Amino acid sequence: MNVDEAALSELSTWLNQMGLAGIPEAELVGGYCARLEQLGLPLTQGTVLIDTLHPIHEGRAFRWATGGSHAEEFEYGRTRDGPAGDAWRRSPLYYMIEKNQSRLRRRLLEPSPDDIPDFTAFEALRQQGITDYLALVIRFATGGVIGDMDAVYSVWTTTSPAGFDDGDVGVLERLVVPLAASLKCVSLARIASTLVETYLGRDAGRRVLSGRIERGVAERIEAVLWYSDLRGYTRITDTAAPEQIIPLLNDYADVVISSIHAAGGDVLKLIGDGTLAIFRDNDTGKGCGAALATAMAMQRGIRELNTGRVAAGQPVTEVYLGLHVGEVFYGNVGSLERLDFTVVGPAVNAVSRIAAMCRSVERDVLVSASFAAAANEADRRHLVSVGRFALRGLSQAQELYTLDEI
Repeated sequence: MNVDEAALSELSTWLNQMGLAGIPEAELVGGYCARLEQLGLPLTQGTVLIDTLHPIHEGRAFRWATGGSHAEEFEYGRTRDGPAGDAWRRSPLYYMIEKNQSRLRRRLLEPSPDDIPDFTAFEALRQQGITDYLALVIRFATGGVIGDMDAVYSVWTTTSPAGFDDGDVGVLERLVVPLAASLKCVSLARIASTLVETYLGRDAGRRVLSGRIERGVAERIEAVLWYSDLRGYTRITDTAAPEQIIPLLNDYADVVISSIHAAGGDVLKLIGDGTLAIFRDNDTGKGCGAALATAMAMQRGIRELNTGRVAAGQPVTEVYLGLHVGEVFYGNVGSLERLDFTVVGPAVNAVSRIAAMCRSVERDVLVSASFAAAANEADRRHLVSVGRFALRGLSQAQELYTLDEI
């Protein structure tokens, strides 16, 4: 490939601009590869991988094939153990990391050099007609490492009978640096979004990323409040094996939180085994309906979970729930160094007290009179009064209701 300096400079500038613009990673990689192809580089496939900071996925890979304008994106799980770990440790990229190499070139139609193993992956590529293989690793400095995201890995292949020439390899090595920088820029933005939504909640996370981080700035909102807890959790922790506690919390939290998210609610806080969430809608009645539908979906999910846990000989429990409607302050609360984006106000205290009453009246779900009044008529038909009760910390007795469906 004859190097066109102006074209290469233009492509490098494009990478920088797209990284700053924050276009999706798959579009960035696909656009880069398509432009290399247009410049005459005999590229058949390009694959770029970058680890991330995510509770489930270890990283993302982007695979481009000749003639395309976008790359295919897929996520990969943990590669420390199991079949995925075994496959990773047999790969050329892992070999490069272990040998502290940044470049691995292999002409696949020539005998294997003594210093490069003939990896199983190479034989699979030969069967696809690949003649040349180039892998590059761009490592980040210590201060730029985020979790497992410490490098950008890329693999470039061709089916050209002559393989890559020196000019092709030089272009790939030269431009992979701005590609890695742009990809890291976009990935960091994705990581920030993932982290704040994972730890603060989806709506609160988006608000924080939009700039709502000033202490004391809060919005007065009317919301449907949800507070749920595990029944008998203290007894379980006293009697169950310690290694069973975290899996138990995760199993029940997964049912509760996924039910809330499916109905459009926002989980604001996990307090030990408790969950604080809100449902917001311009029509409060619709918010109440969403909360009730979530309660029933959650109970179905808990029954299915308990069936499986009993069969596995694991401890089981139930979830009890309080629902309330009230005005709260929604925003940043805390010190100068440590803030929490949450809801505060008397209504929050009330919903936790209502949930606690479930134990006394032996009900799984209790809702307040204000919730019952705000609910739509169709939903109110399913609410049955269980009487008036004095709730700790509240000045007046409250009439509470339960669902006759549960």
